[in-house]
Amino acid sequence: MEILSHITDGILTLNFNRPEKKNAITFGMYQALADAINGANDDKQVKVILITGKPEIFTAGNDLEDFMKHAGSLASSEMPPVYQFMHALNNASKPVIAAVAGAAVGIGTTMLMHCDLIYAAENAKFSLPFAQLGLCPEFASSMVFQQIVGYQRAAEKLLLGEAFLAQEALTMGFVNRVLSVEELLPYAQQQAAKIAALPAKSIRLTKSLMKASQPQAIVAKMNEENTHFASMLNEPAAREAMMAFFQKRKPDFTQFD
Repeated sequence: MEILSHITDGILTLNFNRPEKKNAITFGMYQALADAINGANDDKQVKVILITGKPEIFTAGNDLEDFMKHAGSLASSEMPPVYQFMHALNNASKPVIAAVAGAAVGIGTTMLMHCDLIYAAENAKFSLPFAQLGLCPEFASSMVFQQIVGYQRAAEKLLLGEAFLAQEALTMGFVNRVLSVEELLPYAQQQAAKIAALPAKSIRLTKSLMKASQPQAIVAKMNEENTHFASMLNEPAAREAMMAFFQKRKPDFTQFD
C-alpha cells in the first residue's frame, strides 16, 4: 500500500509509504488520500487527521512520469484525483496535523498550507519550485502562503523556488514547532491525542469559525491558479524543464519569453 491508513483512538493517520520513489505521489495515491479525508468528515470515530511520511522523506511531490501521463485530465471538466485531494483537505471538517521529516517538494509544501498544525523535524526541507519548472503556483498557494508568512517572504520562496529549512520555516511562522527526527512523530501523535480527547463539536466549530471567511476565496483562487497551471504545462518552458529533469541536466530558458 502506497498510502497507509489506520484509525487509532480517534486519530486517522495517513502515511506516505513509497520510500523507494521518495514518496512521489501518483494519481492513485491522491485518490486514496481524497477518499480517506472525505470519509473522515462523516466518520464519528475520527476526531483528528494526521498526515506523515518517512523519517528521511515526506514527499518528493508529484511522480512526474505518472503526472505527465495524466496531465491532460487537469484541463478536463471532471475533477482529477489531485484536485479531489486538495479540495478534500481544504474542506476537512476535522483538524489536520502534518508531521514533516525530510523533503516536502512542490505539492508536498502546498498541501501543508491547508493543514491546521504543522510539526517539522530538524531535517525538514520545504520547496515551491513551480517558477523553476516553467509553471505557476498551485491550489491557492499564491494567496494562502502570503497570508501565513507575509508577502515578501512568500514572494521570495515562490519567485525563486529555492528550498528553505525547518528553522527558517519556524521563524516565518509556517510551522508550529521543530523537533528531532526521533521526537517528531511521537510529539505529533501526542498533540493529535490531546485534540481527540476534547469535545468533538467544540473542535469542529472552532475550526469552522476560524476558516469561515476563507473557503470560497480559496476555491476561487485554486480554480484560477489551476487553469493557468494546466495551460502552462503545454508551453515550451515547462516542456524544457521536464525534458531537462529526465535528461538530468540544467534547463535552458534563455530562448523563451
